[in-house]
Amino acid sequence: MFLTNENDCSLIQLYIAGNEKAFEVLLLRHKDRIFRFIKHKVKDFDLANDLFQETFVKIINTLKLGNYNEEGKFLPWALRIAHNLIIDFYRRQNKVRMISESNSLDEDYSVFYKIAAEEKNYLQQITYDELESQMVKLVTHLPKAQREMIEMRIFQDLSFKEIAEMENISINTALGRMRYALINIRKLIEKHNIVTEIA
Repeated sequence: MFLTNENDCSLIQLYIAGNEKAFEVLLLRHKDRIFRFIKHKVKDFDLANDLFQETFVKIINTLKLGNYNEEGKFLPWALRIAHNLIIDFYRRQNKVRMISESNSLDEDYSVFYKIAAEEKNYLQQITYDELESQMVKLVTHLPKAQREMIEMRIFQDLSFKEIAEMENISINTALGRMRYALINIRKLIEKHNIVTEIA
């Protein structure tokens, strides 16, 4: 049996069962994509390398504890771990950055405001933390397909082309899901009277 022919889910099961080689194949398959994702976010090679190593330590620990349950979607799960570690790093550095969609001119994206990574006073920081918490909670109320689209496009910074390839759907379908997700989020914001700007 050639492990390189196995899908991600099979490799994970083999690794959990004690096949160390299976994880090597999984690592080789995805390491470049995960490292590029981290490097794109932090803009620093050495920091990206440190966070990359930390990401795979967390992945290994999670798998060995038997806490992996992502329906075979290893890459989005791994990127989410990397994303969370990046956020944790910036929190430690007092440079928390909000979820943002800065490369689209579509006004539907305006529900995600970009907050500069500058020092904020105590009141601003409290307001920001509350807003971030509310926005993340809103996403959990979306239908599964729309929720996953938001997570991949905004949280994980994947392109629509990458999402379409990973989900085996057309780019138009991916765009449609994102549009409906954002429309639903705007409705939830209006329903719950959430203020999405910080003075």
